[in-house]
Amino acid sequence: MTGSEPLSLDEEYAMQQSWRNDNDKCTFIVLSKDPITEVKNSDLQDTNRMIGDVNFYLNNTDNPHEAELEVMIAEQQHAGKGVATEVLHLMMQYAVNDIGVDDFVVRIKDTNNASVHIFENKLGFKETERAPVFKEVTLRRSVCDDLKASLNQWTSHANRIKYALE
Repeated sequence: MTGSEPLSLDEEYAMQQSWRNDNDKCTFIVLSKDPITEVKNSDLQDTNRMIGDVNFYLNNTDNPHEAELEVMIAEQQHAGKGVATEVLHLMMQYAVNDIGVDDFVVRIKDTNNASVHIFENKLGFKETERAPVFKEVTLRRSVCDDLKASLNQWTSHANRIKYALE
């Protein structure tokens, strides 16, 4: 978990509703790949498969092409299995190719070694700052041709599904 805290289902829905039309935020709900067969209603099935979320924020007024990333895998049975890395690949690919992001930043609790490991060792982020008063570390990664190629390779298995409001 980079910075967000677990929310109840009602809180998650309320947050999603408030962000739906917001131009400086993007969030995706992370679903388990495990099928749930005992539930027939597809909405309930997806709700039961929710295991976290991944977000980015375009909140740097000095650099409108910088995205601050957050990821949370709230269901512990899915932690440590590469889910966060996979959804970050997908979110970063979307941010770069669809939104035009050219810099990424993350702020992580300095005790969250698992998240620091993902961003430094799996995604190539570099530490740029420590804020002892907030007990957090800041890591950054600029978008370059090598990162674009890696993101496209890492996400080549993914199928894009068009989202539409009813």
